[in-house]
Amino acid sequence: MKTREELSKILERAIQNQHLHKSWIKKLKRADKHELDRHFHLLHQEEFKEIDCLQCANCCQTTGPRLLNADINRISRYLRMKPSDFTENYLRIDEDGDYVFQSMPCPFLEEDNYCRIYEHRPVACREYPHTDRDRMYQILDLTARNALICPAVAIILEKMSKDY
Repeated sequence: MKTREELSKILERAIQNQHLHKSWIKKLKRADKHELDRHFHLLHQEEFKEIDCLQCANCCQTTGPRLLNADINRISRYLRMKPSDFTENYLRIDEDGDYVFQSMPCPFLEEDNYCRIYEHRPVACREYPHTDRDRMYQILDLTARNALICPAVAIILEKMSKDY
């Protein structure tokens, strides 16, 4: 497993290389869509054997998920709150009209980087960083942005850039 320091260095490198991400993404957009998915999924599995999200939690510290009505209902039920109280206490509407947390880091992130509502967390959190989904070609620009947040995505994107 990579240490917290190693993960920080990976993110620093990703920030330094972000100007290269656009050219990498251009190359990936020209790739065969099915092969692209297969390659992303393989690298996703490899990297998450080496990276423990609890050593980083940068996504939970910096990037708020969009919460769907189903998320709000599920989390508020778990917290034994009315959805309206949960919304009032924890959420705001962002510039896109979506519900997001009022502030970051996530209000449910514990000091040890565990999530207090992990089994009930928003769908966006469950799916993050999205490198194991189908039709990766549709979210390559998002993947480049996520490489600045998630060390695993940064490594995956670097490896993909070398392979394409």
